[in-house]
Parts: sequence; C-alpha cells; structure tokens
Amino acid sequence: MEQSRRISVHRALGGGAVADVLLWRRRREGVVLLVGSTGLWLLFERAGYNFLSFVANVLLLLVVILFFWAKSASLLNRPLPPLPDLEISEESVLRAADIAQGWINQILLIAHDISIGQNLKLFLKVASGLWLISYFGGVFNFISLVYIGVLLSLSVPVLYEKFQDQVGEKLILVYEFILSLYRKIDDSILRKISFPLNRKKKTQ
Repeated sequence: MEQSRRISVHRALGGGAVADVLLWRRRREGVVLLVGSTGLWLLFERAGYNFLSFVANVLLLLVVILFFWAKSASLLNRPLPPLPDLEISEESVLRAADIAQGWINQILLIAHDISIGQNLKLFLKVASGLWLISYFGGVFNFISLVYIGVLLSLSVPVLYEKFQDQVGEKLILVYEFILSLYRKIDDSILRKISFPLNRKKKTQ
C-alpha cells in the first residue's frame, strides 16, 4: 500500500539523463558536475577571478589550440580538428521561442490579474516572492546562488527518494502550518482593507 503511494522521483525529474545525474545513477557525471561547480565557485568567489575574463581566456585558449592544430595538420598531412557544423537548427530556435513565449504570456497574465483584476492574493504571493528573491540576492551573489542550486539539485532529490515517507509526513505538517498562517495574515489584511471601505459607504 505504501509502495503504491510513493512518487517516482526519477519520473518526476523527466526520467532522462538529467534525472540519472541528479539521483546519482550516473556517478561519474555527478562527480564531474560537483567537482566542476565547486572548482568554478572557488575560482570566482575565493580567488576573485572575473567571469568575463574567464570566458574570454577559455575561448582564447580554444582558438589558439584549434589554430595550431589546423596548421600542424596541414603541414604534417594529418586530419583536421573534428569540429561539428557550428550552426543552430531552425527547430531549436522555434522550440526556444515557444518556451519563451509561454513564460512571457504567463508573466503578462499575472500582471493583468494584479493590475486589472485587482487579485489581492496573487499580488501578495508575487510581492512576497520578489521580496525573497531580493533578500537572497542581497545576501548571496549570482555565482553563489547558482552553486547553492547545484548542491541542492545533487542532494535533495536523492535524499527525498531515500526518505520519501518520512519527508512526506513532515511536509504535510509544514504545509498545513503555512496554510493556516497564510489564512490568518490574509484575513487580517482583508479586514483592514475592507474596514475603511465600509466606513466610507456608511458616511455616504
């Protein structure tokens, strides 16, 4: 019975190669991602290396290697560097445009509901979400946030898959507490807003 209620974390993450890496079923790729992200974080945060300089230096190194490889290949009658066709397919561009259009339409719909529809609950959710983003953006910089995201992505799914039943019980309790707290705050705000409106109607 309990087994039937368990969520397939692998399927929830898409069930592909990314899910395998996040659940440590491809250990080599997981280790490469963890070590690589840790190295980049140490390079940018602790060594004070600039991101733009890093990208420029990496591209410069690649260009120099490819140039001398091609020159030596023509002199020594060796094969040229095995570079693929460096072009973006029209299908990839259309797929990215469809995804971007969906996100933009969703943002515009939320803005419409807040401004025209005067949806107070949606306004409070968006405002609190933006405030949290602003707060964490002030505490951590972008590189640190990305690194924290990588660490959470490599730890939370595999821990949740292992301790799903225990985590589910605690999440239900936390959700019920947050829901009750949200209802109390929401009711108090609505009461404060509606009270002056009722007084104006009575005076008229």
